[in-house]
Amino acid sequence: MRDQRVRSGEIELAVRERGEGNRPTVVLVHGYPDTGAMWDDVAERLAGRFRVITYDVRGAGGSSAPPDPLDYGLGALMDDLEAVLDGVGADEPVHLVGHDWGSVQGWEAVIGDRLRRRFASFTSISGPDRRHLARWVRTAVRSGPRGVREVLGQARRSVYMPVLMAPRAGEFAARLLPAGFARDLRLREGAEPRPGHPAATLAQDARNGLGLYRANMGRRNMGRRRGGPPEGDGRTDVPVQLIVPIKDRYGSQPLLLSPRGVVPNLYVRRAPAGHWVARSHPDLVARWITEFVEHVGGGPETPALAHARAAAEPGKEFGGDLVVVTGAGSGIGRATARAFAAAGARVVVADIDEGGAKRTVDEIGAAGGEAHVYRVDVADPEAMEQFARYVKDTFGVPDIVVNNAGIALAGSLLETPEEDWERIRSINLDGMYRGSRLFGRQMVERGEGGHIVVLSSLAAFTPSPELPAYGATKAAVLQLAECFRLDMERYGIGVTAVCPGAVDTPITRQTRFVGMSPAVDAELRDKMARAIERRGFPPEKVARAILRAVRQDAAVVPVAVEARVARTIARVSPGANRALARLGRRAGDRLLTDVRQRLD
Repeated sequence: MRDQRVRSGEIELAVRERGEGNRPTVVLVHGYPDTGAMWDDVAERLAGRFRVITYDVRGAGGSSAPPDPLDYGLGALMDDLEAVLDGVGADEPVHLVGHDWGSVQGWEAVIGDRLRRRFASFTSISGPDRRHLARWVRTAVRSGPRGVREVLGQARRSVYMPVLMAPRAGEFAARLLPAGFARDLRLREGAEPRPGHPAATLAQDARNGLGLYRANMGRRNMGRRRGGPPEGDGRTDVPVQLIVPIKDRYGSQPLLLSPRGVVPNLYVRRAPAGHWVARSHPDLVARWITEFVEHVGGGPETPALAHARAAAEPGKEFGGDLVVVTGAGSGIGRATARAFAAAGARVVVADIDEGGAKRTVDEIGAAGGEAHVYRVDVADPEAMEQFARYVKDTFGVPDIVVNNAGIALAGSLLETPEEDWERIRSINLDGMYRGSRLFGRQMVERGEGGHIVVLSSLAAFTPSPELPAYGATKAAVLQLAECFRLDMERYGIGVTAVCPGAVDTPITRQTRFVGMSPAVDAELRDKMARAIERRGFPPEKVARAILRAVRQDAAVVPVAVEARVARTIARVSPGANRALARLGRRAGDRLLTDVRQRLD
């Protein structure tokens, strides 16, 4: 490791070099309120393959600060970056990596004509380009209510910016920042403080770094110095890799994905981490940088990079993701598989009914999507083990798993035989357990996050004497999801329980009423199916709710209005919930009496 000083005009920059000088060069640029030491964990991992350069930006760490507190415009920062490249003898194009304000600088460097030719690639982490940001806001607001909500959500994340830009208020906030920075890093980011980060100079760095906001943000200062207003659409011919921390407190995913549709050679990687992903997940960040740099340098495009390229396709929210859906031969499973495929995902369509699964795959293929069929019985432990191995060996570790397969059973618990109890439990509960455990293990081992969905039911909230077996399994599934979610948080893996409500799917016509004669069983099943058909709630609405739940990392999602009402009553007044169940029992008794009288 070699330290040196590089002069950029009146500024002296502290530069650190690791690795052999004859290797490809990777330059790491930090953000606010960090120093180059923020990158130490990643840099040490990269140094075995690359020549790695880090430096303290002006006003931070060992670098000097400009006399004018507003001399932090992007033009001046480009002067510094150019001086570093010249100072370390970077004659060939280098691979640039930026985090936070370092990423904002990186975008300026690879988009503008001045320095673009000096970079072979750019990896951006949590720092959007100003042009992309402006374009995203315009497009989102014009797109409708969802886009407006996304912009407002980002505005809430950015409330600190006006504070840092304001005279006196910014200085006051900068004085407070060091007191809680290390604690937040540990508790919110999962990164333990270590020597060098937070830096011993944090208090001064925080004050000096206010110039980044004041010189580059807001209309009054946008034209000052050389950091003028953004021009153009933000295109660049430099290959770009976006590392998007899905738990970033400061940048929402829609904002951080704003280069999609503008940058032609773009790769998108989502990290199960917060803003300081380079500190909390240095192995992951170093691996992704290495993979990208080696590919740009002439190496093959790995399957993971191919998926990252697919994820960059605009309009494909789940582009490149691998999604596994069980029970996808019909109903909610089929609608969910189709919805994910339409959003760009590759889908593994699994069902015990192979013919139904093939029809789903054919529908997805006809719509231009990618899907693959697999026959599996979720009640068979060995078959599920084989299924999980097949998916991993053939397609890779799934990003999203939707455990949907289930059956219904009605009738008194007194009339429910052991074999029926075992069957509904083995599918509805054990199937969810197996799919969650087997694929959850794969996600944990991969270390790149993911999401697991389990299908519960309205019956999980509402007691019913006619659905004791079904309700018990679905209530258990709901609790399984709640427990599993807490377990998987540490790995950046989301878990969601979806409770649809009365949905028009084939399961209603397949429900068996135990303890009834065949004629009564058929009549009751037909009446229930026709009632749900009249309700007219299609499985496609549940599928949309599932995609939204994955996007928002929701814990429990009651979908139809009756499911939302039932959950509210169950939480607010369990006694009222039981009273409503008694009314339902009486109505059910009257219906059963009527059916038997007509059939006798």
